Amino acid sequence: MRGGAFLLCLVIAGSALAEPPRTSLRPVARGDSVGRALVGVQPEVVRPVQVVPSPQTYGAPVEAAPKKRWRLFGALRPKQRSPQIEKQGRAKAAARAAGAVCSDLGIQGVAIGRVPAAIAGCGVDEAVRVSSISGVALSSHAVMDCITAKSFKHWVDNGLKPAVKTRGGGVARIRVAAHYACRTRNNQPGARISEHGRGRAIDISGFTLRDGSKISVLTGWRTKRDSAILRRMHAAACGPFGTVLGPDSNRYHADHFHFDTARYRSGSYCR
Repeated sequence: MRGGAFLLCLVIAGSALAEPPRTSLRPVARGDSVGRALVGVQPEVVRPVQVVPSPQTYGAPVEAAPKKRWRLFGALRPKQRSPQIEKQGRAKAAARAAGAVCSDLGIQGVAIGRVPAAIAGCGVDEAVRVSSISGVALSSHAVMDCITAKSFKHWVDNGLKPAVKTRGGGVARIRVAAHYACRTRNNQPGARISEHGRGRAIDISGFTLRDGSKISVLTGWRTKRDSAILRRMHAAACGPFGTVLGPDSNRYHADHFHFDTARYRSGSYCR
C-alpha cells in the first residue's frame, strides 16, 4: 500500500512539472517604477532592448569612417596658369631683363657707353639712355650716368608716386624738359659747365596721369589743386639729389624742376 501511494505521488508531480506556467513572470520594477508600484500605480512595462551584433562578432572586416578633408587650403590655392600665360610671363621677364640698365630692373633703357665732350668739361663716361623708371615712361629718353639714374628712381618711388597717390589712376608719364646737353649753367655765356653737360641732371616740366589728365609745374605750382602735390615732390627730391631747384629758386626754373647729383660739402642745395 505504501509503495502504491508513493508511485501515485510521483506521477502527479511529473505531470505538474511537465505542464508550462499559464502566465509569465512579471519583471521587478526599478527606480521610480518601484515608487509608483508602492502607491498602487502599475509599473511601466520594460521592453527588452534589441542588440544588433557588430561586425567584429562575426569576424567581418570593419571599414574605417571616411575622413573629412579640409578644403580651405585647396580653395585658396591659385589656379594653375596655362602654358601660354607662363610663356608670355617669361617673355616679358626676359624683355625686361634685357632692357634693364645700371643693374636695376626698375631702370629701363639702353647702355650707350661714353658720350664724348663737345667742349672741355662735358661728356659722360658710362652713359645710359633711360626710357622708363619704375614703370613710369619718360616723354623723351634721357641720357645720364647710373648714379643719376638710381637717384631718379629713388625719387620716383619715394617722392613722385606717394605724392600723386591714386589721383587720375597714378602717374603714367614724366615730361622731360632737358637731360644731357653740353652747355653752361642756364645757357649763360662764360658760366660754369652745367651738370647737364656731365650727364648728372634732369629737368622735369610736368606729369601725365593714367586717365590723361596733366599736372604742370608752370601752371600748377601756385594753384590750390596741384600746389601741394608739386611741393611734396620737390621736397622729396632734396636728399637723393644734390641740387633741387623749382619755381621759387629763380626765373630760369619757373616752369620746371631741376634735379642733379652734384655733391656739396654742406649737403644738398634745395630751393
